[in-house]
Amino acid sequence: PYNFERKQTNSPTIEVDRSFNPFVADDRPVKAPSPVSTSPSKSYSYKKESTSNWESLYVGLESKSNNESQEFSEVHFESDQTTASIFNDEKEVEQTHTTYQLHNKYIVSTIKSGMLLIDQHRAHQRILYEDFLKNMTIKEAISQQLLFPLELHFSVKEIEILKQLKEDLEHTGFVFSSVLNESVEITGVPVSVPESEVSIILEQLISDVENEVPDAHFSATDLLAKSMAKSLAIKTGQSLKKDEQEHLVNKLFACKEPNVTPTNKTTFITMSVDELDKKFI
Repeated sequence: PYNFERKQTNSPTIEVDRSFNPFVADDRPVKAPSPVSTSPSKSYSYKKESTSNWESLYVGLESKSNNESQEFSEVHFESDQTTASIFNDEKEVEQTHTTYQLHNKYIVSTIKSGMLLIDQHRAHQRILYEDFLKNMTIKEAISQQLLFPLELHFSVKEIEILKQLKEDLEHTGFVFSSVLNESVEITGVPVSVPESEVSIILEQLISDVENEVPDAHFSATDLLAKSMAKSLAIKTGQSLKKDEQEHLVNKLFACKEPNVTPTNKTTFITMSVDELDKKFI
């Protein structure tokens, strides 16, 4: 009996230690119940409180998660509205003009009255012709220096023609370091002229001069511009990207005479909606 009483006197000491446990003060006990506990109801109430605390933590996290998901859905909804407003803007669609290439020869576009059909080779001739004339008569042309001098050989007669055109050629961007009896040496060419095309351009120019019938309106400058435009113009069969097609159309209608080539050939035709309708009668 005396020993039993001693054991009971020890239990308050254990109870005092549990009450000062910091985990119990924070309402988040993690320690297991003391095996010395005399009442099973106390251990049950201890587990009950632990479960309650963890449930409250879970509820808090769930509420926070719901708030975040709600905010995300609202942002996503606003993004959808913005995207829809961009692609449903009728004004932007109306301002879009479509061009496409037909058989790598013609550029087809739409106009208010109907359809526009442009010959890409002839149109580019007109553009280059006016650019070359402007460079030769109004402003100084830009020249690109060659890495190595280019030496070309011609007959004596052809050299004489080149000597007559030398000044005009220099106004377009050609730079001659020497002109001999049967050869010329070139150190610079116009920016728009590839080095591989130089001999072809000069040969074409000489041929045009030889075949030209001089008259009262003969002009070496005009002939040179025509010949170079013909040699450098976009060829039939050459594929063009969308931006290149649009650039060609815009440049053509910025010319002084966009409807004809330098040799008075038609550059484009138009077909009205009425004319198209008649085709289906």
